[in-house]
Amino acid sequence: MENSQRIPLRIAIAGLAVGFVAACDDGLDLDMRGTFGGGLDTTTAAQAAIADRPSPDKRGIISYPNYQVAVARRGDTLNDVATRIGMPVADLAKYNGLKPEDTLRQSEIIALPYRVAEPSQATGGAGVVTAPSNVDIESLASTAINNAGAQEVKSEPLQPAPKNAPKGETGIEPVRHKVQRGETAFTISRLYDVSVRSLADWNGLDSSFTIRENQILLIPPKVAQTSSASTSAPAAAATTAAAGATTAAVTKPGQGSATPTPPSSTKPLPKADEKAVAPPASPDLGKTQSTTSKMGYPVNGKIIRPYSKGKNNGIDISATAGSAVKAASDGKVAAITTDADNIKIVVLRHSDNMMTVYYNVDDVKVSKGASVKRGQTLASIPSKDNFVHFEVRKGFDSVDPMPYLQ
Repeated sequence: MENSQRIPLRIAIAGLAVGFVAACDDGLDLDMRGTFGGGLDTTTAAQAAIADRPSPDKRGIISYPNYQVAVARRGDTLNDVATRIGMPVADLAKYNGLKPEDTLRQSEIIALPYRVAEPSQATGGAGVVTAPSNVDIESLASTAINNAGAQEVKSEPLQPAPKNAPKGETGIEPVRHKVQRGETAFTISRLYDVSVRSLADWNGLDSSFTIRENQILLIPPKVAQTSSASTSAPAAAATTAAAGATTAAVTKPGQGSATPTPPSSTKPLPKADEKAVAPPASPDLGKTQSTTSKMGYPVNGKIIRPYSKGKNNGIDISATAGSAVKAASDGKVAAITTDADNIKIVVLRHSDNMMTVYYNVDDVKVSKGASVKRGQTLASIPSKDNFVHFEVRKGFDSVDPMPYLQ
């Protein structure tokens, strides 16, 4: 079945749509535009320890060894920031792709094209952010840049801080990323393996994670994990395993387990019981639906790919083109989006922190924020690849949909 063979290559995108919703509430990132194999999310990135952003001085300046940034206040325009830090607004506007009269978000980062006076006691600051002595800054930065590949990660070289500049907070200098056309906060967070929530917190993004072309973002640096307990436990386990391996009894060939009888050229193998080995027919879901089930099937059809956590975080149900894709339960439309191949995805939020995902749909009938009832038509099966990928999510984790459907 040609369609089903292509499913694993694109189903990875379906679970990613939940990140558009979950990231807003849980700080977890699922990149909706990547192309991945079995893994559907960036949970490890979301759970990685991220350093806190240093505190700005009274002007809003954070000074790093190789560049400075300004942090906007609530209601600031670019003119306000330029006046406060003593820099021509035209220079700031050109460098950040903004207009002088543009209103900024609270805590939005404005990159400086050149250095202004360093933070000091007079400005309510301590000085230049200095790196921890036990952290290899060059290695961290080069790793982030390598992850980015050919994409631009620094706007342009800037003059470093003066050698006699006072030392301020301890922290890691972030890599800077200049936003290219077509990029989103999700693609950038995936690129550097950080959560979209931490990217938003560091750069003062709004709740929709809006970014603009030529905006310069600071990539939140990760905190090295150096727990002695976490490093000693694996070492002890390895030592124990090694000791067990050296003391294990060695047996002669054939003594450890029974040797199976080899096939005979003169005695044919017994015929297989075809009835016993025949695979069971896939059920028609429209006929087997229980009236007491917690959720309804999104379409009437047959399951062509079952749930397998980490490989297929939902079930794939075949149906004829144009068939109605229906809401599995009462809820609200949390997201309507598309993947990189322009395949439509609908996400519903339900009570008890539940969500359902409908991937590979067409002709969407609902709008974001709309309340829907169980059985209400959301969209239809497309004319190409006649199936819908259906997921049930409990909070952030995928769960087997079948117990909810039976």
